Amino acid sequence: MKSLGKILGLVILGLLLIVVAAGFALTHLFDPNDYKDEIRQLARDKAGLELTINGDIGWSLFPWLGLELHETTLASTQTPDQPLADLRMLGLSVRVLPLLQREVQMSDITVNGLNLTLSRDQQGRGNWEGIGQPPAQPATPQPAPAVATPAEPAEPAAGKSGKPLKLDIDSLTVSDARVTYQDARSGQQYSAESIELSTGAIREGSAIPLKLNAFFGSNKPVMRARTELQGALRFDNQLKRYQLEDLRLSGEASGEPLQGKTLNFSAQGQLLVDRAAQVAEWNGLKFTANELRGLGELKVRDLDGQPKLGGALTVAQFNLRQFLEGIGQPLPVTADSGALSKIELMSRLTGSQNSLILEEATLKLDDSTFTGTLGLSDFARQALRVELKGDRLDLDRYLPPVAKETAQDTARQGEVKASEAAALGNGTTPLPDKPTQHAWSSEKLLPIERLRSLDGNLDLSVGSLTLRKLPLENFVLKARGKGGLLDLQTLRGNLFGGRVESAASLDVRPALAQLSMQMQLSSIPVERLLESQGEKVTLKGQLNLDSDLHTQGNSQKDWIDNLNGKAGFLVDNGVLVDANLEQQLCRAIATLNRKPLTSEPRSKDTPFRELRGNLSVRDGVASNPDLKASIPGLTVNGNGDVDLRVLGMDYRVGILVEGDKGAMPDPACQVNERYVGIEWPLRCRGPLELGAKACRFDKDALGKVAGKLAGEKLNEKIEEKLGDKVSPELKDALKGLFKR
Repeated sequence: MKSLGKILGLVILGLLLIVVAAGFALTHLFDPNDYKDEIRQLARDKAGLELTINGDIGWSLFPWLGLELHETTLASTQTPDQPLADLRMLGLSVRVLPLLQREVQMSDITVNGLNLTLSRDQQGRGNWEGIGQPPAQPATPQPAPAVATPAEPAEPAAGKSGKPLKLDIDSLTVSDARVTYQDARSGQQYSAESIELSTGAIREGSAIPLKLNAFFGSNKPVMRARTELQGALRFDNQLKRYQLEDLRLSGEASGEPLQGKTLNFSAQGQLLVDRAAQVAEWNGLKFTANELRGLGELKVRDLDGQPKLGGALTVAQFNLRQFLEGIGQPLPVTADSGALSKIELMSRLTGSQNSLILEEATLKLDDSTFTGTLGLSDFARQALRVELKGDRLDLDRYLPPVAKETAQDTARQGEVKASEAAALGNGTTPLPDKPTQHAWSSEKLLPIERLRSLDGNLDLSVGSLTLRKLPLENFVLKARGKGGLLDLQTLRGNLFGGRVESAASLDVRPALAQLSMQMQLSSIPVERLLESQGEKVTLKGQLNLDSDLHTQGNSQKDWIDNLNGKAGFLVDNGVLVDANLEQQLCRAIATLNRKPLTSEPRSKDTPFRELRGNLSVRDGVASNPDLKASIPGLTVNGNGDVDLRVLGMDYRVGILVEGDKGAMPDPACQVNERYVGIEWPLRCRGPLELGAKACRFDKDALGKVAGKLAGEKLNEKIEEKLGDKVSPELKDALKGLFKR
């Protein structure tokens, strides 16, 4: 038996020596470089590849099946003159014996100098088309069908043994690789250069250390980015489950959109793709972009159908102005230099391939807090949807700063206005001239092309909103815009204890934009309205306004020049500031009484019960035929125009004395019965900002009043002297004669 065992051992040893000798003979006596043409033809026939091996083919057989390719190029057989890839070196080796057990045990795979070039021509054809498809063979007559035989059952994907393929690779290294994509029709080009990829042992179900470095670039716009990715890859082919654990992505970007600035970015978290469940997740998401910091969870469902995005996002407080300046997108100067310095966001995310919506969002903007929904419901149409509720918002902080006047200009204007007020209030100066300079800018205001493509819905409610120094409480705004038609459905709020309601529409579809507006003001204190705009208070009282106006154009000047419509107004319990109509009336009566004034005016203002009228606007000029003011003891009727183009006015006003209901300020102008019912003429002309201070008694019309009073006095004397001594016909004739 011992001899038999020895013999068997010698036989086995001999067989091993024969196998080793055969392997040595194959690898040393057989040269695969002699078969490059056959290999090239095989690649062309079976895979549709044009393969060119310029370098040597190195190989080994046992115990490793090894292969090395040098200086190799690949192209599609449809475009053989356009290489798809070229390779400096590819090296790999596989253990032979584990292959018999459907196990792929490989040593290090090394790829060096890979250059992959993808391109589309002017017709949109890609140079990769046709790869994997053998060339079409000419049609040949088919033999008659043979007698049908029972089909053999298909072999399982894992082979007849049913055992799945097991993968085991020591490592993968890719160095100095480059991938480019060019589109001849658009001129667009993308590239990934200096690609360095390295992994640890690649085994299914195990964590595979992974590290990738690359430089990415594009030409439209010119951009350049350096990236580094690290993590651990885990996969299960049977479950179709792939994970990238402890992902860490970092890098920096620069280019034309960043205006010479640099964006430093990073992201980390746990990635999962489950093809069986049709789900992709990014859990524990953390990201940064310069000083921007955020957290989140993202989940995409229905990967092979219509993907749907869900998740949550939190952005920590950051300075938006500094962030945008850091990426070359500076914001315009605002009235408050500290505006947009504190931005914070918390929200749920929903979306699809063409939409992204922030739901249940909490947005903190400086000192304001908003809750609601905002986002884009259609990327292609840029369909903006906003539905927010806020506590307060001061929009003046975010508007451009108002140009400041110099101290010298302010002082000079103050001196002029002070002297004007002193003189105009008493009506002792000539009437001001009507202004002639156009008061409005011709600068284009609306981005017409952008508005024509706008698609948006805006629902905004704010507890307290300030705009142009107007504090609006319980503010509500609802607006819609689509296809060039913008509709302000509702704008309402409380202002200084009163009420503001407005609606408007803007149609930018025609060559000239068409604008219409309806506004109602209820019980708005005029003086507070003027004070808020920095205007001198020339009128006090509760303003009520109802207007319906329309215009066209794209500048302040266009809008005023083309303004048409109507408006009605009423001011209750008011005061004409710095305009003592009682004193001017006293001066007129004293003139008729031929008595000098002996006292100073008791007040510089004129109170009134109401001031009302209706305006008919035509091409920027508002005609007011029925101005009426009720002053204690007086009624004022007016008829005139307000030229909105130059902000000037020209009115003729009549003051009707209702009777001696109160003491006049001076004995020289005591009202007697002769003056009751007489309409005293007043002329108001000049800049609109002067208000009632631009009013004077019309001296020419006052002469007619004096003549009328003289005629009435003469009639009284005729009546007194003649009595019943003459016939009534004669007395009437005499009165008529004297009147003439």
